[in-house]
This record gives sequence, C-alpha cells and structure tokens, in this order.
Amino acid sequence: MNIKEIKEMINLMNENSLAELEVEKDGMRIRLKKTGSMAEGFNGGPIIVERQNAPETTSKQISEVAEKSNIKTIEIKSPMVGTFYRSPSPESPPYVEMGSTVEAGQVICIIEAMKLMNEIKSEIKGTVLEVFVGNAEPIEFGQPLFLIEPI
Repeated sequence: MNIKEIKEMINLMNENSLAELEVEKDGMRIRLKKTGSMAEGFNGGPIIVERQNAPETTSKQISEVAEKSNIKTIEIKSPMVGTFYRSPSPESPPYVEMGSTVEAGQVICIIEAMKLMNEIKSEIKGTVLEVFVGNAEPIEFGQPLFLIEPI
C-alpha cells in the first residue's frame, strides 16, 4: 500500500464518520483509528496508523533463538521505518551473514527511508547469531533485525 491509498482510506473514514478502519491487502494490514474525543465529529486531527507485515518476527521467536544458543545475546532493532537491505547493491555480498564477527561501528545493513539510504552500524563487537529480516523487506521502527552474541 502506498500513501495515496492510505489518504483515500482516511477520506473514506471522514466521509462515513468511521472511528476505525482496518484493511488487509497483499499480506500487509493497515489499521487506521481516530483518537480520543476526536472520534466523534472528527475534523481532520490526528489518526493512528498501525501497519503490520505478515509474516512478522515475534519476541517469542527471538527468545527461542536465544534460549537455543544458551548464551547472553543482544538484539539490534530497526531505528526507523523503511526497507531493509543486506548489501550496498544487488550484486554485492551481504554486509554480514549468520556466524559473521562484527566490530563496533561496522555497517551491518542499510535501511531506505524516503529515498535516503541509512547505514545501520553495530554498536557492539560480537558474532551474528540470527538475521531476522530478508533482503528488500519492509520493516517497522523497533523491529528486530539481528541477534548478536557479544564478544
């Protein structure tokens, strides 16, 4: 879904005095909800947008990986909404693989947001135990990207 479709859904909500609308399309679910007292007689104020991609990595899955490894681990989470890329270009190898050792400050992926490429760097030295997101997948703020074992 793109911005134009979301704006159309907001207009649909306003025209029909809806307080909440949820739509699923192509494995992506969008939920729009008017907040607080604004729900009645809504007049163009804030709307909460919740976007969920299926399938999604859950905290339970991450915990299971950590338990299997029986070691202390650190999750690297997405600092923004965007598109996750494992390498700088389609022809290039990924920045990191499972089992790779990373240094603090080393680029581990790129997140594209609003046509800007943002390098995401590891904050710790460690070994990559798990990569939770596939290349070119949309991601959310706070979504787990990597599981790292500190060295």
